[in-house]
Amino acid sequence: MSNFCLCLSFLRKALLTVFLVLFYYCFSIGITFYNKWVMRWFHYPLFMTLVHLAMIFIFSAISRTLTSWYTGKPCICLSWELYLKRVAATALTTALDIGLSNWSFMFITVSLYTMTKSTAVLFILFFAVMFKLEELRSWLLVVVLLIAGGLFMFTYKSTQFNAKGFILVLIASFLGGIRWTLTQILTQKADLGLQNPIDTMYHLQPLMFISLFPLFVASEGLSLSASEKLFLYHETSTLLHTLHILAGGGFLAFGLCFSEFLLVSKTSSLTLSIAGIFKEVCTLVLASHLMGDQLTVLNWLGFVMCLSGISLHVALKAIYSEDSSNDKKIDKLHNMALTDIDTELLLRNGQANESEEEDVQHH
Repeated sequence: MSNFCLCLSFLRKALLTVFLVLFYYCFSIGITFYNKWVMRWFHYPLFMTLVHLAMIFIFSAISRTLTSWYTGKPCICLSWELYLKRVAATALTTALDIGLSNWSFMFITVSLYTMTKSTAVLFILFFAVMFKLEELRSWLLVVVLLIAGGLFMFTYKSTQFNAKGFILVLIASFLGGIRWTLTQILTQKADLGLQNPIDTMYHLQPLMFISLFPLFVASEGLSLSASEKLFLYHETSTLLHTLHILAGGGFLAFGLCFSEFLLVSKTSSLTLSIAGIFKEVCTLVLASHLMGDQLTVLNWLGFVMCLSGISLHVALKAIYSEDSSNDKKIDKLHNMALTDIDTELLLRNGQANESEEEDVQHH
């Protein structure tokens, strides 16, 4: 009976994980192609990102209010001290990661973006080791070499390579490593009460908006103020079309953020990067068919090499996690055994002392 319950519990967790991963795929792949399509005619990626952040905040606030009315429980609100101390760093890295990723679509193809973004697992791994969420092991060097070598092969003599876009998305991947490590810490800290992804999104968006706004003003502010697609429009239909397109991206962005935070809070940041392996394959195949991205044999070999490194990391991570879990169980049993021995010795000493006292009283 106990084995059946364990199997049933494992099956439920597996099905939940699969559902969360597929839910994440829908929004992640969708917004990748959507943003690339938008950037073909609306050349203001940072403004688009700010619109998305504002919509995510509004949707999160509405969701929190409705949930509070339904459950009768008050919404989680952090104090200013906790907010600035615990949330600020996560908000800053998240804003720059998203902003630079959208900016890179101005220069590079979906294929190059997808491939370069897959290196985020290296940075997640690096910062997980730095923050002591992962243990440093010798096989990590092989993983790093495989992924880095695969990226080099994918971009080597690429006819659609753009250095500026490549650097932007590589910086975004680096920031993404910090972002998801900090997000895992943020969502799994019980004292903060941000396990609910809606609460996490609600608290992150204002600081993300403030962090990205100066970069937007410096880069796009003057040009956007003279744009006929927004502020200096000639026809109302043009303005409504632009707002409609931006709103569609905002809806996808909300769904993506919700699915990402839900997946990280229920599993880990590493699971998110692992789930991205098959998603990246799907994205590259779709990009080659729908967007006309040109991929050579060397590019595909580089991609396979990169996926091999990620897959090796996944497999070894699972093995070491299982060994670590078994070691903890053994240590726990050992400690319980020692506790039982100590308890037995105390009882024996107590009985011996009682016997001595009875002998003394008898004499």
